Amino acid sequence: MMKETFDVTGMSCSACSARVERAVGKIVGEQNVSVNLLTNSMQVTFDEAKISAAQIIDAVINAGYGASPKKISAAKTSTSPVRTIDREISEMRTRLLWSIIFLVPTVYIAMHNMLPLPTPKIVAELFDGRANAVTFAFVQFLLVLPIMYLNRKYYVNGFRNLFRGAPNMDSLVGLGSMAAAMFGAFALIRIGQGLGVGDMNLVDEYSRNLYFESAGMIVTLITVGKFFEARAKGKTSAAVEKLVNLAPKTANVLRGGEEVTIPAVELVVGDEVVVRPGESFAADGVVIDGATTVDESAITGESLPVEKIIGDSVTGGTVNQSGFVTFRADKVGGDTAISKIIALVEEASASKAPIAKVADKVAGIFVPTVIAIAIAAGSFWLVNGAGVEFAFSIAVSVLVISCPCALGLATPVAIMVGTGKGAENGILIKSGEALEAAHAIDTVVVDKTGTLTVGKPFVTDIIACGGVEELLTIAAALESRSEHPLAKAVTDYARDEKISPPAAENFQAIFGRGVRGTIGGVECFAGNENFLAEVGFNVEVLGEKISALADEGKTPIIFARGEKILGVIAAADVAKKSSAQAVEQFKNLGVDVIMLTGDNERTAQALARQLGIDNVVAGVLPDGKAREIQRLQSTGRKVAMIGDGINDAPALVAADVGIAIGAGTDVAIESAGAVLVRNDLLDAVSAIRLSRAVMTNIRQNLFWAFFYNVVCIPLAAGIFYPAFGLKLSPIIGAAAMSLSSVCVVLNALRLRFFRVNHSTARADIERRVEVRTEIIPITITKEATQMQTTLKVEGMMCKHCQKHVHDALAKMDGVTGVDVSLETNTATVTATKEIPADDFAKVIANAGYELVR
Repeated sequence: MMKETFDVTGMSCSACSARVERAVGKIVGEQNVSVNLLTNSMQVTFDEAKISAAQIIDAVINAGYGASPKKISAAKTSTSPVRTIDREISEMRTRLLWSIIFLVPTVYIAMHNMLPLPTPKIVAELFDGRANAVTFAFVQFLLVLPIMYLNRKYYVNGFRNLFRGAPNMDSLVGLGSMAAAMFGAFALIRIGQGLGVGDMNLVDEYSRNLYFESAGMIVTLITVGKFFEARAKGKTSAAVEKLVNLAPKTANVLRGGEEVTIPAVELVVGDEVVVRPGESFAADGVVIDGATTVDESAITGESLPVEKIIGDSVTGGTVNQSGFVTFRADKVGGDTAISKIIALVEEASASKAPIAKVADKVAGIFVPTVIAIAIAAGSFWLVNGAGVEFAFSIAVSVLVISCPCALGLATPVAIMVGTGKGAENGILIKSGEALEAAHAIDTVVVDKTGTLTVGKPFVTDIIACGGVEELLTIAAALESRSEHPLAKAVTDYARDEKISPPAAENFQAIFGRGVRGTIGGVECFAGNENFLAEVGFNVEVLGEKISALADEGKTPIIFARGEKILGVIAAADVAKKSSAQAVEQFKNLGVDVIMLTGDNERTAQALARQLGIDNVVAGVLPDGKAREIQRLQSTGRKVAMIGDGINDAPALVAADVGIAIGAGTDVAIESAGAVLVRNDLLDAVSAIRLSRAVMTNIRQNLFWAFFYNVVCIPLAAGIFYPAFGLKLSPIIGAAAMSLSSVCVVLNALRLRFFRVNHSTARADIERRVEVRTEIIPITITKEATQMQTTLKVEGMMCKHCQKHVHDALAKMDGVTGVDVSLETNTATVTATKEIPADDFAKVIANAGYELVR
């Protein structure tokens, strides 16, 4: 299956988008097509082996609209999509200005007698009185023609769609305005007839009901609304515009040892690019020369500059602040992070939330229903004795006051502003479906490693049995030779403490136990309790402290030198500084937090206690994570999964909303419905808050759109006229229609003031972990090694013999115990060191006995 986006032209309201969706849905299935009125785009998923893009375009053309494959992303060109809107606004401003220039004299001529102002003599001479009736009508007719021509798209599009059986908003406006103009032309003819036959009553009747000013006012007021609507739409694209403008247009590349300036679009992978202070990085890559600080706020939302040295990665669109650096381009063009972010935002803006389907269904039948109501209302009043002018005014008012635009804009404008606001703050919501699903989340399942925690170990505790510096020196010397992750935590901390470790010789790593080596001619050890006990140290004295550290989810490493234990260094994958705050805010939103991890129960529970998480599921394999998500969903919960690793991908797909930490793997990001660019769990809270704000805004928009039409259409039809004398003129109807669309867009723009709660601390907390240091005034030495040897002694006859052998063996160096048995003629010797058999034989022989070997 292939997913492609098309630009659609000629749509003016939700009835248009609904017709396009139905037309394309007939060949690809309605569930595989989504048309967005705001962005004038269409997303289609289809089997390219069975259906071609040309067939889809033909279906749109046959429905009365234009279509073409979407142009190259703005991220790859210098042309911003916002400029199209600017051009549209400029054209509309010109059209509106000239319409007003012609409308003002038209209205003045038609209504000058009603204005509380003195009428100039020339106006009275030209237009007042029965003798000037034809001039009065004909001048208005001439003035309204330019207005109608300037706004001819309402008539051309409206009547074309009407004749094709798919009327839209333009049809309503075109019908109303054209009917008013045609009635005015008819009145002009009747005035001429009246003057010709001397029927002044006929002249008076039609002079009062020309409606030329209504014909011009209707299309002008609609254009006023469309103008403000277009300006508001332009603001909804501000987020994408900012992202597009981040990428520099040129890059300084080293070619043949010389610096050459080229267009950024010509960069290729492997190019070495020079970036000076104040310039932006033109691609994603790695620093190969120099050091600097980089402003990444436009991409991550992080306000603090980030230090970059050789080997660090840089992102296209970020700004070099202080240093002169050279970086190697690894990702260029559409593969850069900023290009992918723009693509995500554009795709999300063009997508449709499920709640929009209600409005789409109504919009599909809205315009034909309104036309039927207008005809029925006009006929009703005409049949019941009202004058032609009254009935005509009722019918035109119904046509022009109805507003399918508000229905069509209610959802997409809120989604565009919401997803754009999220993108500004490093929260990328990939579709309208994910945005809508996120607002209903009541349970958040969070992966531990890399999501709640930093993802790598740091030193957290130091317990020294003497000097801290000696402990760190020996620890750094031993661990510098180890490749274990905990070893790097120790060496990083020692480096930060300015420790210069000596070299360790005869290094040996014992898998799963520890390491040993010789430092300064003395054997040293590092490892767990079992390893230190095996080599002869009494670690029971430290048992309580080691157990307490383990209960906190930390891994204790014991260090010893020669015969003495130096102390304990504990390391752990620490929680991010924002994690506890995020958990608290989730709870404040009424969302349950569950930790789901493949780690052991003891470590998981320790972290859960620290962060205030009540529910922990530990020791879970990747497929088990997905099953746990499904189990929660089976209980009726709406579940979001937050993770960063490949092993989280199945759970991210299974969840109602998958949220990937942006620094995680590509697999996790592809599997998720939302991506957090920053490594900050608070952004997940903001994503759910943003979703709820957008959905509230959409509901407000839909309520207004439905409420407006439900109230205004009956009002325009004159339903309240018999009881209250309430009746709307076509001019007021047109103004109300324009205002309704503008109100929907302005309400959605309130989302631009949504505030995201980033953590005050940097997400990467390297070397900023608070380390607890404790010095205990005890000396723990190596236990004496006890070795037992059983000897066979020949010649012992009595207890005196037994005593002689005992005393002789007991005097030997290193012997701590002797047990001699007459019954078995043996002597069991306990010693602190290994004694050669020849030494035993010599001592026994000197006592008068013989060692049997």
